[in-house]
Amino acid sequence: MLKFVRGLYLVLNMAIIVALLAIHFVVKESSHQSSLLYYMLPLPIIIFTVLILSVFLSKRYRRYNLILTGLLLIIWLSRSFKINIPEDAQESDLEVVLWNASRENNFKEAFIENENIPDVFVLVEARRMNIKRLQIDFPEYHFYFSGEEISIFSKTPIEGIEVNQNKFRTIIVSFKVKDIRFYAVDGVGSLDVPRAWGLDFIDAQIEEKERAVLLGDFNVPFESKFFSAIKSNFNHAFNEKGNGFRETWFWNMPLLSLDHIWVSKDLQVIATKKINTFKSDHCMIRTTIRR
Repeated sequence: MLKFVRGLYLVLNMAIIVALLAIHFVVKESSHQSSLLYYMLPLPIIIFTVLILSVFLSKRYRRYNLILTGLLLIIWLSRSFKINIPEDAQESDLEVVLWNASRENNFKEAFIENENIPDVFVLVEARRMNIKRLQIDFPEYHFYFSGEEISIFSKTPIEGIEVNQNKFRTIIVSFKVKDIRFYAVDGVGSLDVPRAWGLDFIDAQIEEKERAVLLGDFNVPFESKFFSAIKSNFNHAFNEKGNGFRETWFWNMPLLSLDHIWVSKDLQVIATKKINTFKSDHCMIRTTIRR
């Protein structure tokens, strides 16, 4: 009986591993349903699952799970862990910060978490926002609240503001600061709406692909095939000059990179830092851009 149970568990172990690997490396985003599984099962989750399964295997078969765990760990680190040398910032450089404020934070908390006041600060899902109070506290600066969970701060005037939203609640606020066009994004997060619809809408709104910055919570990881158009025109700020794990979600655990700053290829990324915080389930991203 014990031999039968062990054999059954071995088959179950193999079936689970094959299914997980197929979802992540083969099926991926081939359909809306498979894409949800793909997002729910990033490599860290798969690695942890394979490791847990190995605990109940005999020594003879456990080593295969451990070898697979090691290979998956190498793949994950090669994809997500970045080592770059930042450059010294100049006074003319532009410091840009992005944060999904998780509905409970405003710019005061954001400035504290960032430990300084940048040139441009974009908050996504910032519902608790008293713009009048902020303008009294920071009269020399400029604020904009879209009314659709995207808030903007700038040390210099904010110009050319345009707000676009599709019926599936992907929101883009376009604006200019110091002759750079910004596209602030809050991507659709509903489970019943395909992510492709949100990314197609974003692609259609990006009219300027030079002297442009695209940033926000896209609710799609960097590896997504839906970023193909953006990747052809923009550089990923963290890939260019970030250090450590690229993933910004969940609660400082590097599971998914949902928050991104993309910089047009004619601009230079000088430095990028991911700031861990327990004020939100999303990490903050700060990047310095040279025009």
